[in-house]
Parts: sequence; C-alpha cells; structure tokens
Amino acid sequence: MSQNNGRAKRSEKGLLTPDNCVVALIDHQPQMLFGTSNFDRQSIINNVVALSKATRVFDVPIVLTTVESKSFSGNLWPQIKAIFPYQTPIERSSMNSWDDKNFVAAIEETGMKKIVLAGLWTETCVALPTVQAIHDGYEIYVVEDCCGDVSQLAHENAMKRVVQAGAKPVTALSVMLEWQRDWAQRDTYDAVMDIVKNHFGAYGVGVEYAYTMVHGAPPTKFPEYAVPKAAVAHQ
Repeated sequence: MSQNNGRAKRSEKGLLTPDNCVVALIDHQPQMLFGTSNFDRQSIINNVVALSKATRVFDVPIVLTTVESKSFSGNLWPQIKAIFPYQTPIERSSMNSWDDKNFVAAIEETGMKKIVLAGLWTETCVALPTVQAIHDGYEIYVVEDCCGDVSQLAHENAMKRVVQAGAKPVTALSVMLEWQRDWAQRDTYDAVMDIVKNHFGAYGVGVEYAYTMVHGAPPTKFPEYAVPKAAVAHQ
C-alpha cells in the first residue's frame, strides 16, 4: 500500500482525501460569533475545534484568516490558536477573503484545488469567496456546521447560493470520516476516536460504551482537570 507522510494513501475518485485539499477557516473571531444567531454558538466552537484537530491528525494544510482584529472583530478564538500555536492568521480588511492577495496566495501555495471552507458569516465571509473561488477553478466544500450567520434566513440563503454555484455542503464530522475512510487505517484511528469522544456527543459516548462494555477495554483516561489558579497581583 502506498504511503504519504507515513500515512496510508486513500482512494480519491471524487472524494476528499488528506492529500488533495486545503482547509480554510475564515473569521472565527468573537464579534463575528456574537452576531451569529442561526446555530448554537457553543456548537459552532465545538465543531470548528473538531475540524481543526482533524487537520492536525491527517496533516492537511490549513489557512487561517481574520478580519479587522484590532478595530472590530477581536482575535482568533484561543481554542483554534491552541491547535495551531505557531501559525499566524492572515489579517484582512476585506469581507471577501478572495479579494485579499495574501489569502489567495496562501491557498495557491498549497497546490490544492479542493478547499474545505468554513467561516463567519455565511452570507458574506463564506459565500463571496466560495463563488469567486469556484469561478477561478477551485472545488469548494462548505463545512456548514462550522459556519453561522445573523439569522436563519441569511444562512439558508447563503447555503442555497453556494450550492447553486457548485459548492458541496459537508459537516466537520463528515469531512473527518471521509479522510479516515477505513477503520483498518490504524495510523489515524486512535486520534480520530479521541476527537469523536471529545466532540461528537452521542457518537462519542457510544464508542466509549462499545469499548468498555462490549470489548472489555479500560475506560478512556482524559487528562485530569486542574483548577486554574487565580492570578497573583504584583505588589
């Protein structure tokens, strides 16, 4: 079986693989989440973190970008920064990241023609670059549960627009499972199961139940919780 970066090669035939796509996370910042009302905000954070972890597991290139961090939107969520501690987001002034030459250059540098894309808000920061990237010959997969908008109508209209333009709607979980594809691929199996148990609710609980009650495995050991210490003021 052929290998890439020590990882078993997945068949493509129109599907996403860890070797044929780049992930783009657009404007996952506090002010953008404040204005989101169509999905539960904590669920969006959870799904974005899960997708981010999956890119690390499968060594998928990722482009991070933010808009007007200092004047309006705030910093990239610290949950994402913790997963990519050495990557600086591309700062923009434009709502449409495809208008930003640095963002487009970062995508082009990966050499990938498939973009797994998510952001806030769907109608602007997702729809506009999606439509234009498709126009420029890219294939776009919009991770819908990692997106959000100011209203249900806004989000739904945006998803209709990108699908009509040719984008494929996916979820964080579907992307990760498409990358994994085969449970016999043990190189990524344990890491995928860790993400499932931490981020995917009933699915994760079901995995833990099957491990312990059906197969007799020991319970999963999560890191012990340490209560953060109060900051000591300097005298």
